[in-house]
Amino acid sequence: MSMRRATTPLTIGEACLPVIVMAGLFGAGAAWFGFDGALLVIVLLVSAAAAGFVAVRHGATWDQIQDSAGAKVKDVLPVLLILLAVGGLIAAWVLSGTIPYLVYWGVRLVSPQFIVLTAFIATSIMSTCTGTSWGSAGTIGVALMGTAAALGAPLPATAGAVISGAYLGDKMSPLSDSTNICAIGAGADLYRHIRHMMYTSGPSFVLCLIVYTATGLLVAEPSTGGMPASAQALLRDFDAVFTLNWLALIPVAIVIWGIVTKVPPALAIAASCVVAAGMGVVVQGFTMQDAMAAVVSGFRVPMVAGTGADPASLGDAFRVLAERGGLYSMATTLVVVIAAFLLAAAMDVSGALDLLVRRLLGSVRSTFGLIAATMTAGATMVGMTSHGGVTGLVIGNLFRGAYAERGFAPENLSRSLEDSVTITEPLMPWTVSAVYMATTVGVPTVAYLPWAVFCYGGPIFSLLIAATYDRLGIGMLRGSYLFSTDPQGSVPGLPGASAPGSPGTQ
Repeated sequence: MSMRRATTPLTIGEACLPVIVMAGLFGAGAAWFGFDGALLVIVLLVSAAAAGFVAVRHGATWDQIQDSAGAKVKDVLPVLLILLAVGGLIAAWVLSGTIPYLVYWGVRLVSPQFIVLTAFIATSIMSTCTGTSWGSAGTIGVALMGTAAALGAPLPATAGAVISGAYLGDKMSPLSDSTNICAIGAGADLYRHIRHMMYTSGPSFVLCLIVYTATGLLVAEPSTGGMPASAQALLRDFDAVFTLNWLALIPVAIVIWGIVTKVPPALAIAASCVVAAGMGVVVQGFTMQDAMAAVVSGFRVPMVAGTGADPASLGDAFRVLAERGGLYSMATTLVVVIAAFLLAAAMDVSGALDLLVRRLLGSVRSTFGLIAATMTAGATMVGMTSHGGVTGLVIGNLFRGAYAERGFAPENLSRSLEDSVTITEPLMPWTVSAVYMATTVGVPTVAYLPWAVFCYGGPIFSLLIAATYDRLGIGMLRGSYLFSTDPQGSVPGLPGASAPGSPGTQ
Protein backbone atom coordinates (compact mmCIF):
# COMPACT_ATOMS: atom_id res chain seq x y z
CA MET A 1 0.00 0.00 0.00
CA SER A 2 1.27 3.46 -0.84
CA MET A 3 2.66 5.53 2.00
CA ARG A 4 1.91 8.84 0.30
CA ARG A 5 -0.62 11.00 2.13
CA ALA A 6 -0.05 14.46 0.63
CA THR A 7 -3.43 15.91 -0.33
CA THR A 8 -2.35 18.84 -2.51
CA PRO A 9 0.08 18.87 -5.46
CA LEU A 10 3.64 20.22 -5.20
CA THR A 11 5.39 22.71 -7.41
CA ILE A 12 8.70 21.73 -8.98
CA GLY A 13 10.44 24.23 -6.68
CA GLU A 14 9.03 22.55 -3.58
CA ALA A 15 10.01 19.12 -4.89
CA CYS A 16 13.57 20.32 -5.49
CA LEU A 17 13.87 22.17 -2.15
CA PRO A 18 15.41 19.24 -0.17
CA VAL A 19 17.96 18.62 -2.95
CA ILE A 20 18.85 22.32 -3.12
CA VAL A 21 19.22 22.47 0.67
CA MET A 22 21.45 19.39 0.63
CA ALA A 23 23.70 20.71 -2.14
CA GLY A 24 23.96 24.15 -0.55
CA LEU A 25 24.77 22.83 2.91
CA PHE A 26 27.32 20.37 1.56
CA GLY A 27 29.11 23.12 -0.33
CA ALA A 28 29.03 25.64 2.50
CA GLY A 29 29.88 23.09 5.19
CA ALA A 30 32.79 21.61 3.27
CA ALA A 31 34.18 25.10 2.56
CA TRP A 32 33.89 26.31 6.16
CA PHE A 33 34.44 23.21 8.29
CA GLY A 34 35.85 20.56 5.96
CA PHE A 35 34.08 17.40 4.87
CA ASP A 36 33.57 14.72 7.53
CA GLY A 37 31.00 12.19 8.72
CA ALA A 38 29.34 14.59 11.14
CA LEU A 39 28.70 17.14 8.39
CA LEU A 40 27.23 14.42 6.19
CA VAL A 41 24.72 13.27 8.80
CA ILE A 42 23.71 16.82 9.76
CA VAL A 43 23.18 17.79 6.11
CA LEU A 44 21.02 14.72 5.52
CA LEU A 45 18.92 15.38 8.61
CA VAL A 46 18.42 19.06 7.74
CA SER A 47 17.49 18.09 4.18
CA ALA A 48 15.07 15.49 5.56
CA ALA A 49 13.55 18.21 7.75
CA ALA A 50 13.08 20.40 4.69
CA ALA A 51 11.43 17.50 2.84
CA GLY A 52 9.25 16.81 5.88
CA PHE A 53 8.20 20.46 6.04
CA VAL A 54 7.08 20.28 2.41
CA ALA A 55 5.24 17.02 3.04
CA VAL A 56 3.39 18.31 6.12
CA ARG A 57 2.52 21.54 4.33
CA HIS A 58 0.75 19.44 1.71
CA GLY A 59 -1.24 17.29 4.13
CA ALA A 60 1.12 14.52 5.25
CA THR A 61 1.86 13.66 8.90
CA TRP A 62 4.95 12.66 10.83
CA ASP A 63 3.53 9.19 11.43
CA GLN A 64 3.23 8.62 7.70
CA ILE A 65 6.82 9.77 7.11
CA GLN A 66 8.01 7.54 9.96
CA ASP A 67 6.07 4.55 8.61
CA SER A 68 7.54 5.05 5.15
CA ALA A 69 11.09 5.25 6.53
CA GLY A 70 10.47 2.20 8.68
CA ALA A 71 9.24 0.22 5.68
CA LYS A 72 12.38 1.11 3.75
CA VAL A 73 14.66 0.04 6.63
CA LYS A 74 12.70 -3.21 7.01
CA ASP A 75 13.10 -3.98 3.32
CA VAL A 76 16.89 -3.63 3.44
CA LEU A 77 17.50 -5.27 6.82
CA PRO A 78 19.25 -8.30 5.21
CA VAL A 79 21.77 -5.99 3.56
CA LEU A 80 22.28 -3.98 6.75
CA LEU A 81 23.18 -7.26 8.44
CA ILE A 82 25.74 -7.81 5.68
CA LEU A 83 27.31 -4.43 6.42
CA LEU A 84 27.70 -5.35 10.09
CA ALA A 85 29.16 -8.74 9.17
CA VAL A 86 31.63 -7.06 6.82
CA GLY A 87 32.87 -4.82 9.62
CA GLY A 88 33.67 -7.82 11.79
CA LEU A 89 35.17 -9.71 8.86
CA ILE A 90 37.74 -7.05 7.97
CA ALA A 91 39.14 -7.03 11.50
CA ALA A 92 39.11 -10.83 11.64
CA TRP A 93 41.01 -11.01 8.34
CA VAL A 94 43.74 -8.83 9.79
CA LEU A 95 43.82 -11.01 12.91
CA SER A 96 44.11 -14.22 10.87
CA GLY A 97 46.90 -12.82 8.69
CA THR A 98 44.74 -12.95 5.55
CA ILE A 99 45.06 -9.28 4.58
CA PRO A 100 48.78 -9.12 5.53
CA TYR A 101 49.43 -12.27 3.45
CA LEU A 102 47.75 -10.77 0.39
CA VAL A 103 49.66 -7.50 0.74
CA TYR A 104 52.93 -9.34 1.41
CA TRP A 105 52.85 -11.21 -1.87
CA GLY A 106 51.39 -8.30 -3.78
CA VAL A 107 54.46 -6.26 -2.89
CA ARG A 108 56.98 -9.05 -3.47
CA LEU A 109 55.69 -10.04 -6.92
CA VAL A 110 56.21 -6.63 -8.56
CA SER A 111 57.82 -6.94 -12.00
CA PRO A 112 60.16 -4.05 -12.95
CA GLN A 113 59.11 -3.88 -16.60
CA PHE A 114 55.43 -4.48 -16.02
CA ILE A 115 55.05 -2.57 -12.79
CA VAL A 116 52.02 -0.68 -14.16
CA LEU A 117 50.26 -3.92 -15.02
CA THR A 118 51.35 -5.47 -11.73
CA ALA A 119 50.09 -2.43 -9.82
CA PHE A 120 46.65 -2.89 -11.37
CA ILE A 121 46.49 -6.64 -10.73
CA ALA A 122 47.89 -6.50 -7.18
CA THR A 123 45.61 -3.63 -6.14
CA SER A 124 42.64 -5.35 -7.79
CA ILE A 125 43.25 -8.48 -5.73
CA MET A 126 43.72 -6.46 -2.56
CA SER A 127 40.60 -4.35 -3.03
CA THR A 128 38.43 -7.29 -4.11
CA CYS A 129 39.46 -9.30 -1.06
CA THR A 130 39.07 -6.38 1.36
CA GLY A 131 36.36 -4.27 -0.27
CA THR A 132 38.10 -0.95 0.29
CA SER A 133 39.54 1.39 -2.33
CA TRP A 134 41.00 3.83 0.18
CA GLY A 135 42.61 1.10 2.27
CA SER A 136 44.05 -0.61 -0.81
CA ALA A 137 45.49 2.62 -2.21
CA GLY A 138 46.78 3.67 1.20
CA THR A 139 48.62 0.39 1.84
CA ILE A 140 49.73 -1.69 -1.13
CA GLY A 141 49.18 1.31 -3.41
CA VAL A 142 51.68 3.39 -1.48
CA ALA A 143 54.22 0.56 -1.57
CA LEU A 144 53.73 0.15 -5.32
CA MET A 145 54.17 3.87 -5.93
CA GLY A 146 57.39 3.81 -3.92
CA THR A 147 58.59 0.85 -5.96
CA ALA A 148 57.70 2.64 -9.20
CA ALA A 149 59.65 5.72 -8.11
CA ALA A 150 62.68 3.61 -7.21
CA LEU A 151 62.55 1.82 -10.56
CA GLY A 152 62.06 4.99 -12.59
CA ALA A 153 58.65 3.85 -13.87
CA PRO A 154 56.04 6.38 -15.10
CA LEU A 155 54.29 7.59 -11.96
CA PRO A 156 51.03 8.90 -13.53
CA ALA A 157 50.49 5.54 -15.28
CA THR A 158 51.26 3.60 -12.11
CA ALA A 159 48.95 5.85 -10.09
CA GLY A 160 46.14 5.37 -12.61
CA ALA A 161 46.65 1.60 -12.45
CA VAL A 162 46.56 1.65 -8.63
CA ILE A 163 43.35 3.66 -8.62
CA SER A 164 41.76 1.47 -11.30
CA GLY A 165 42.55 -1.63 -9.27
CA ALA A 166 41.38 -0.05 -6.04
CA TYR A 167 38.01 0.87 -7.50
CA LEU A 168 37.58 -2.48 -9.22
CA GLY A 169 37.25 -4.04 -5.78
CA ASP A 170 35.25 -1.11 -4.43
CA LYS A 171 32.75 -1.84 -7.20
CA MET A 172 32.84 -5.65 -7.36
CA SER A 173 33.62 -6.93 -3.86
CA PRO A 174 30.77 -8.17 -1.63
CA LEU A 175 32.78 -6.66 1.24
CA SER A 176 32.56 -3.14 -0.17
CA ASP A 177 30.26 -0.55 1.38
CA SER A 178 29.63 0.92 -2.07
CA THR A 179 28.63 -2.44 -3.55
CA ASN A 180 26.21 -3.12 -0.72
CA ILE A 181 24.75 0.38 -0.62
CA CYS A 182 24.12 0.51 -4.39
CA ALA A 183 22.30 -2.81 -4.03
CA ILE A 184 20.31 -1.31 -1.16
CA GLY A 185 19.44 1.81 -3.13
CA ALA A 186 18.22 -0.17 -6.14
CA GLY A 187 16.52 -2.93 -4.16
CA ALA A 188 18.76 -5.55 -5.79
CA ASP A 189 20.10 -8.89 -4.59
CA LEU A 190 23.78 -8.47 -3.70
CA TYR A 191 25.17 -11.47 -5.59
CA ARG A 192 22.98 -10.89 -8.66
CA HIS A 193 24.13 -7.28 -8.60
CA ILE A 194 27.79 -8.35 -8.61
CA ARG A 195 27.31 -10.90 -11.39
CA HIS A 196 25.36 -8.45 -13.54
CA MET A 197 28.15 -5.88 -13.29
CA MET A 198 30.39 -8.26 -15.24
CA TYR A 199 28.80 -6.89 -18.43
CA THR A 200 30.64 -3.61 -17.90
CA SER A 201 33.41 -4.59 -15.47
CA GLY A 202 34.60 -7.49 -17.60
CA PRO A 203 35.34 -5.40 -20.72
CA SER A 204 36.80 -2.63 -18.54
CA PHE A 205 39.13 -5.15 -16.88
CA VAL A 206 40.29 -6.49 -20.25
CA LEU A 207 40.84 -2.94 -21.52
CA CYS A 208 42.99 -2.23 -18.46
CA LEU A 209 45.09 -5.33 -19.10
CA ILE A 210 45.67 -4.25 -22.71
CA VAL A 211 46.56 -0.64 -21.88
CA TYR A 212 48.82 -1.45 -18.95
CA THR A 213 50.57 -4.31 -20.79
CA ALA A 214 51.20 -2.02 -23.77
CA THR A 215 52.62 0.57 -21.40
CA GLY A 216 55.20 -1.94 -20.17
CA LEU A 217 56.10 -3.00 -23.70
CA LEU A 218 56.37 0.49 -25.17
CA VAL A 219 58.22 2.14 -22.30
CA ALA A 220 61.89 1.23 -21.93
CA GLU A 221 62.52 -1.20 -19.11
CA PRO A 222 63.51 0.81 -16.03
CA SER A 223 66.67 0.08 -14.17
CA THR A 224 66.27 -2.13 -11.14
CA GLY A 225 66.74 -0.24 -7.93
CA GLY A 226 65.45 -2.82 -5.48
CA MET A 227 62.48 -2.62 -3.17
CA PRO A 228 62.10 0.74 -1.38
CA ALA A 229 62.93 0.88 2.31
CA SER A 230 59.31 1.58 3.30
CA ALA A 231 58.11 -1.59 1.57
CA GLN A 232 60.93 -3.63 3.11
CA ALA A 233 60.00 -2.29 6.55
CA LEU A 234 56.35 -3.24 6.02
CA LEU A 235 57.31 -6.80 5.05
CA ARG A 236 59.59 -7.07 8.09
CA ASP A 237 56.70 -5.99 10.30
CA PHE A 238 54.50 -8.65 8.73
CA ASP A 239 57.13 -11.31 9.39
CA ALA A 240 57.54 -10.15 12.98
CA VAL A 241 53.84 -10.37 13.80
CA PHE A 242 52.22 -12.98 11.54
CA THR A 243 52.80 -16.52 10.40
CA LEU A 244 52.30 -16.02 6.68
CA ASN A 245 51.40 -19.15 4.73
CA TRP A 246 48.64 -20.52 2.53
CA LEU A 247 46.38 -21.13 5.53
CA ALA A 248 45.68 -17.40 5.52
CA LEU A 249 43.66 -17.90 2.31
CA ILE A 250 41.08 -20.16 3.99
CA PRO A 251 38.81 -17.23 5.02
CA VAL A 252 38.93 -15.93 1.44
CA ALA A 253 37.99 -19.38 0.12
CA ILE A 254 34.98 -19.46 2.45
CA VAL A 255 33.63 -16.18 1.06
CA ILE A 256 34.24 -17.33 -2.53
CA TRP A 257 32.49 -20.62 -1.73
CA GLY A 258 29.56 -18.69 -0.34
CA ILE A 259 29.27 -16.60 -3.53
CA VAL A 260 29.46 -19.67 -5.79
CA THR A 261 26.96 -21.75 -3.80
CA LYS A 262 24.60 -18.80 -3.21
CA VAL A 263 24.70 -19.03 0.57
CA PRO A 264 22.96 -15.97 2.10
CA PRO A 265 25.69 -13.30 2.10
CA ALA A 266 25.45 -12.46 5.80
CA LEU A 267 25.89 -16.13 6.70
CA ALA A 268 28.84 -16.68 4.34
CA ILE A 269 30.59 -13.55 5.62
CA ALA A 270 29.85 -14.44 9.25
CA ALA A 271 31.26 -17.95 8.70
CA SER A 272 34.45 -16.51 7.24
CA CYS A 273 34.65 -14.08 10.16
CA VAL A 274 34.36 -16.86 12.74
CA VAL A 275 36.97 -19.02 11.01
CA ALA A 276 39.34 -16.06 10.62
CA ALA A 277 38.99 -15.09 14.27
CA GLY A 278 39.70 -18.70 15.27
CA MET A 279 42.77 -18.75 13.03
CA GLY A 280 43.97 -15.56 14.67
CA VAL A 281 44.00 -17.37 18.00
CA VAL A 282 45.21 -20.81 16.88
CA VAL A 283 47.60 -19.91 14.03
CA GLN A 284 48.73 -16.35 14.80
CA GLY A 285 48.85 -16.53 18.60
CA PHE A 286 46.43 -13.74 19.53
CA THR A 287 44.36 -14.15 22.68
CA MET A 288 40.67 -15.00 22.62
CA GLN A 289 39.97 -11.63 24.25
CA ASP A 290 41.82 -9.84 21.46
CA ALA A 291 39.88 -11.79 18.85
CA MET A 292 36.53 -10.82 20.34
CA ALA A 293 37.60 -7.20 20.80
CA ALA A 294 38.86 -7.00 17.20
CA VAL A 295 35.61 -8.34 15.73
CA VAL A 296 33.55 -5.84 17.72
CA SER A 297 35.77 -2.76 17.93
CA GLY A 298 38.41 -3.33 15.23
CA PHE A 299 41.99 -4.55 15.22
CA ARG A 300 44.46 -2.45 17.24
CA VAL A 301 48.25 -2.61 17.07
CA PRO A 302 48.74 -3.15 20.86
CA MET A 303 47.08 -6.55 20.36
CA VAL A 304 50.29 -7.84 18.72
CA ALA A 305 51.92 -7.95 22.17
CA GLY A 306 50.06 -11.22 22.72
CA THR A 307 52.02 -12.79 19.86
CA GLY A 308 55.37 -11.78 21.33
CA ALA A 309 55.94 -8.83 18.98
CA ASP A 310 56.75 -5.31 20.19
CA PRO A 311 53.98 -2.84 19.16
CA ALA A 312 56.39 0.09 19.44
CA SER A 313 58.67 -1.40 16.77
CA LEU A 314 55.98 -1.42 14.09
CA GLY A 315 55.94 1.32 11.44
CA ASP A 316 53.21 3.67 10.32
CA ALA A 317 52.45 1.62 7.18
CA PHE A 318 51.63 -1.38 9.37
CA ARG A 319 49.32 0.70 11.52
CA VAL A 320 47.47 2.06 8.47
CA LEU A 321 46.94 -1.46 7.18
CA ALA A 322 46.04 -3.15 10.47
CA GLU A 323 43.96 -0.73 12.51
CA ARG A 324 40.59 -1.10 10.84
CA GLY A 325 37.36 -3.07 10.80
CA GLY A 326 35.03 -4.13 13.61
CA LEU A 327 31.26 -4.04 13.97
CA TYR A 328 31.47 -0.52 15.36
CA SER A 329 33.21 0.69 12.20
CA MET A 330 29.88 0.35 10.39
CA ALA A 331 28.01 2.58 12.85
CA THR A 332 28.46 5.72 10.75
CA THR A 333 27.29 3.89 7.62
CA LEU A 334 24.14 2.70 9.41
CA VAL A 335 23.39 6.22 10.68
CA VAL A 336 23.85 7.58 7.14
CA VAL A 337 21.48 4.92 5.78
CA ILE A 338 18.77 5.83 8.31
CA ALA A 339 19.20 9.57 7.70
CA ALA A 340 19.06 9.04 3.92
CA PHE A 341 15.89 6.96 4.30
CA LEU A 342 14.26 9.72 6.35
CA LEU A 343 14.98 12.09 3.48
CA ALA A 344 13.70 9.61 0.88
CA ALA A 345 10.60 8.83 2.97
CA ALA A 346 9.61 12.48 3.35
CA MET A 347 10.05 13.08 -0.38
CA ASP A 348 8.14 9.88 -1.08
CA VAL A 349 5.18 10.78 1.15
CA SER A 350 4.96 14.30 -0.24
CA GLY A 351 4.96 13.10 -3.84
CA ALA A 352 8.22 14.94 -4.59
CA LEU A 353 9.88 11.78 -5.88
CA ASP A 354 7.08 11.18 -8.38
CA LEU A 355 7.25 14.74 -9.63
CA LEU A 356 11.04 14.71 -10.02
CA VAL A 357 10.96 11.36 -11.81
CA ARG A 358 8.32 12.65 -14.25
CA ARG A 359 10.44 15.69 -15.05
CA LEU A 360 13.68 13.73 -15.34
CA LEU A 361 12.24 10.94 -17.45
CA GLY A 362 9.48 12.72 -19.29
CA SER A 363 11.49 12.84 -22.51
CA VAL A 364 12.98 9.35 -22.22
CA ARG A 365 12.04 7.19 -25.20
CA SER A 366 14.61 4.39 -25.10
CA THR A 367 16.67 2.15 -22.87
CA PHE A 368 19.66 4.36 -23.58
CA GLY A 369 17.74 7.41 -22.37
CA LEU A 370 16.83 5.65 -19.10
CA ILE A 371 20.40 4.54 -18.38
CA ALA A 372 21.85 7.90 -19.43
CA ALA A 373 19.38 9.76 -17.18
CA THR A 374 20.31 7.52 -14.23
CA MET A 375 24.02 7.94 -14.76
CA THR A 376 23.77 11.69 -15.28
CA ALA A 377 21.83 12.10 -12.06
CA GLY A 378 24.27 9.86 -10.17
CA ALA A 379 27.43 11.55 -11.44
CA THR A 380 25.99 15.02 -10.81
CA MET A 381 24.94 14.23 -7.25
CA VAL A 382 28.19 12.53 -6.25
CA GLY A 383 30.05 15.48 -7.73
CA MET A 384 28.04 17.81 -5.48
CA THR A 385 28.10 15.72 -2.30
CA SER A 386 31.34 13.69 -2.52
CA HIS A 387 29.49 10.78 -0.98
CA GLY A 388 28.69 7.76 -3.09
CA GLY A 389 26.64 6.08 -0.38
CA VAL A 390 24.13 8.89 -0.07
CA THR A 391 23.98 9.26 -3.84
CA GLY A 392 23.35 5.56 -4.34
CA LEU A 393 20.52 5.56 -1.80
CA VAL A 394 18.83 8.72 -3.03
CA ILE A 395 19.17 8.13 -6.79
CA GLY A 396 18.33 4.45 -6.36
CA ASN A 397 15.06 5.24 -4.60
CA LEU A 398 14.31 7.95 -7.14
CA PHE A 399 14.64 5.67 -10.19
CA ARG A 400 13.24 2.37 -8.88
CA GLY A 401 9.78 2.92 -10.27
CA ALA A 402 11.01 3.83 -13.75
CA TYR A 403 12.97 0.59 -14.08
CA ALA A 404 10.08 -1.47 -12.74
CA GLU A 405 7.71 0.24 -15.18
CA ARG A 406 9.84 -0.96 -18.09
CA GLY A 407 10.17 -4.47 -16.72
CA PHE A 408 13.88 -4.17 -15.95
CA ALA A 409 15.32 -5.97 -12.94
CA PRO A 410 16.80 -3.77 -10.18
CA GLU A 411 20.29 -5.08 -10.98
CA ASN A 412 20.28 -2.85 -14.06
CA LEU A 413 19.70 0.17 -11.83
CA SER A 414 22.31 -0.90 -9.27
CA ARG A 415 24.86 -1.41 -12.06
CA SER A 416 24.14 2.05 -13.44
CA LEU A 417 24.65 3.48 -9.95
CA GLU A 418 28.05 1.79 -9.62
CA ASP A 419 29.15 2.92 -13.10
CA SER A 420 28.08 6.52 -12.50
CA VAL A 421 28.77 6.97 -8.79
CA THR A 422 31.30 4.55 -7.33
CA ILE A 423 33.99 4.70 -10.00
CA THR A 424 33.64 8.25 -11.33
CA GLU A 425 34.16 10.15 -8.08
CA PRO A 426 37.99 9.83 -8.09
CA LEU A 427 38.00 11.45 -11.55
CA MET A 428 36.50 14.71 -10.24
CA PRO A 429 39.37 16.72 -8.71
CA TRP A 430 37.15 18.57 -6.22
CA THR A 431 35.68 15.48 -4.57
CA VAL A 432 36.92 13.98 -1.31
CA SER A 433 37.91 10.70 -2.97
CA ALA A 434 39.94 12.44 -5.66
CA VAL A 435 41.75 14.57 -3.08
CA TYR A 436 42.50 11.49 -1.00
CA MET A 437 43.76 9.50 -3.97
CA ALA A 438 45.92 12.33 -5.32
CA THR A 439 47.45 12.85 -1.88
CA THR A 440 47.98 9.14 -1.28
CA VAL A 441 49.63 8.28 -4.61
CA GLY A 442 51.43 11.63 -4.86
CA VAL A 443 50.11 12.36 -8.37
CA PRO A 444 47.57 15.12 -9.24
CA THR A 445 44.12 13.99 -10.39
CA VAL A 446 44.52 15.54 -13.84
CA ALA A 447 47.77 13.56 -14.28
CA TYR A 448 46.45 10.12 -13.29
CA LEU A 449 42.98 10.60 -14.84
CA PRO A 450 43.90 9.40 -18.39
CA TRP A 451 45.42 6.26 -16.87
CA ALA A 452 42.49 5.39 -14.57
CA VAL A 453 41.08 3.23 -17.35
CA PHE A 454 38.69 1.18 -15.22
CA CYS A 455 37.06 4.30 -13.79
CA TYR A 456 35.92 5.66 -17.15
CA GLY A 457 35.60 2.29 -18.88
CA GLY A 458 32.54 1.43 -16.79
CA PRO A 459 30.42 4.39 -17.92
CA ILE A 460 31.49 3.90 -21.55
CA PHE A 461 30.54 0.23 -21.68
CA SER A 462 27.36 0.84 -19.69
CA LEU A 463 26.14 3.43 -22.19
CA LEU A 464 27.26 1.23 -25.11
CA ILE A 465 25.17 -1.68 -23.82
CA ALA A 466 22.18 0.63 -23.33
CA ALA A 467 22.55 2.07 -26.83
CA THR A 468 22.52 -1.37 -28.47
CA TYR A 469 20.06 -3.20 -26.22
CA ASP A 470 16.90 -2.23 -28.09
CA ARG A 471 18.39 -3.90 -31.20
CA LEU A 472 20.50 -6.72 -29.74
CA GLY A 473 18.77 -7.52 -26.46
CA ILE A 474 22.09 -8.13 -24.69
CA GLY A 475 23.34 -6.88 -21.36
CA MET A 476 20.09 -5.96 -19.58
CA LEU A 477 18.27 -8.19 -17.11
CA ARG A 478 14.49 -8.63 -16.93
CA GLY A 479 12.83 -9.36 -13.61
CA SER A 480 11.21 -8.03 -10.47
CA TYR A 481 12.48 -6.29 -7.38
CA LEU A 482 13.98 -8.14 -4.42
CA PHE A 483 12.63 -5.51 -2.02
CA SER A 484 9.14 -4.07 -2.16
CA THR A 485 8.55 -1.44 -4.81
CA ASP A 486 5.45 0.67 -4.45
CA PRO A 487 3.46 0.14 -7.64
CA GLN A 488 2.29 3.72 -7.41
CA GLY A 489 5.94 4.79 -7.47
CA SER A 490 6.11 4.14 -11.20
CA VAL A 491 5.81 6.97 -13.62
CA PRO A 492 2.31 7.20 -15.07
CA GLY A 493 2.32 7.23 -18.83
CA LEU A 494 6.08 6.73 -19.12
CA PRO A 495 6.78 6.04 -22.78
CA GLY A 496 8.04 2.59 -23.71
CA ALA A 497 6.84 0.72 -20.61
CA SER A 498 7.87 -2.51 -22.32
CA ALA A 499 11.34 -2.20 -23.77
CA PRO A 500 11.82 -4.02 -27.05
CA GLY A 501 14.34 -6.72 -27.61
CA SER A 502 14.79 -10.17 -26.15
CA PRO A 503 15.39 -10.52 -22.42
CA GLY A 504 18.95 -10.01 -21.33
CA THR A 505 20.96 -12.91 -19.99
CA GLN A 506 22.52 -13.11 -16.57
